[in-house]
Amino acid sequence: MKSKIKSILSNYKIIVLIFMLFALAASLQSLLSGTKTLHDSGIEYNRYNNYTIFEKSFHHLKDGKDLYVLYPEEHWDLYKYSPSFAAFFAIFAIFPDWIGLNLWNFLNAFILLISVYYLPKVNIYQKGFILILFLIELMTSMQNAQSNALIAGLIILAFGLLEKDKYLFATFCITFSVFIKLFGIVGFALFLFYPKKWRLVLHSALWSILLLAIPLIFIDFGQYKLLFSSFWNMLSNDHSISYGYSVMGWLNSWFGFEINKFFIVVIGVLVFLIPLSRIKEYKNYTFRFLTLSSLLIWVVIFNHKAESPTFIIAMAGVSLWFVTSEKSKINIILFVSAFILTSLSPTDIFPRFLRNEIVNPYALKSFPIILIWLKIIYDMIVLKKNRITIEYGTQHKGRDQLRYEH
Repeated sequence: MKSKIKSILSNYKIIVLIFMLFALAASLQSLLSGTKTLHDSGIEYNRYNNYTIFEKSFHHLKDGKDLYVLYPEEHWDLYKYSPSFAAFFAIFAIFPDWIGLNLWNFLNAFILLISVYYLPKVNIYQKGFILILFLIELMTSMQNAQSNALIAGLIILAFGLLEKDKYLFATFCITFSVFIKLFGIVGFALFLFYPKKWRLVLHSALWSILLLAIPLIFIDFGQYKLLFSSFWNMLSNDHSISYGYSVMGWLNSWFGFEINKFFIVVIGVLVFLIPLSRIKEYKNYTFRFLTLSSLLIWVVIFNHKAESPTFIIAMAGVSLWFVTSEKSKINIILFVSAFILTSLSPTDIFPRFLRNEIVNPYALKSFPIILIWLKIIYDMIVLKKNRITIEYGTQHKGRDQLRYEH
């Protein structure tokens, strides 16, 4: 049985098929589930409201409308992304919803899929295992037509490209993730590990200019200035009293602290940077790999707006860490806790009573992820130089395997 499971996970064709079927299922479920009421107004919206927000943003852009005001007759909630992302969504907006939504979910699943398969020094079985472990979270994200899987895929893919000295495409991935959601900017921390940083900065600047210019295909410069003013006002006023499924939410729900969000984020940055003081370890592939895992988790647990569909990013980081780590008791307990409380708790197979009375009120969806992040930070601090230390430019040598122990 064990060998059969390993054979399945090692077969990339099966994994690709599973991912595409899950993307199709998520789209069909959203399309066929009718409407729902999202607010006291009683207005009913479709089940793929987030996709509608993205799709309508392109039409608002080309029609010269303000992207950052409510359009309750079309969808619930604000558009909170850049004008460039609205222009990007022209690719999907030209199609009817039943095609566009499928293409959108396929893109999210496919980018995340290829990003994991592109990772160097991770064998094919490990890659399949990683992908299956966060499949439930991916489904949650796609059921909500969110962009989080795409962001996770872009950051992981950027790491793989950087490892293979493909700086031009790596910088595009990170820069594009920033133009989707601003927290993608944390991905630039990966630049610390690689030589010729001037090239990385230059490429990133050029991609930024290009992405900034794309909306000008549809609007004039005057309208563009107004949009950015409105975008900035929206971001400045986007300070919900909610702490989300974050470190702030956990501290508030457990201890009743009224948290200064900025203060907690600063602490999070400082803790994230502590292991990065080990500059001599920058040539150690395991150290860089753990930083990738840490980064993916950080952008979620220190985001006061984090919600359930956001956790595909964090669980991607958790899965990367767990599959390649030593299977110690503490690592297994931490991962199983995360799988149950983070991935399974929002699903129908998890008891509704436990979800509503315990998991949600006490932010237990994020708690095991926070513990795993701290464990990764610890791993990076105590990590010893090992057999998979890799010099720049030699990434293709040696066995395609990563496993670390202390």
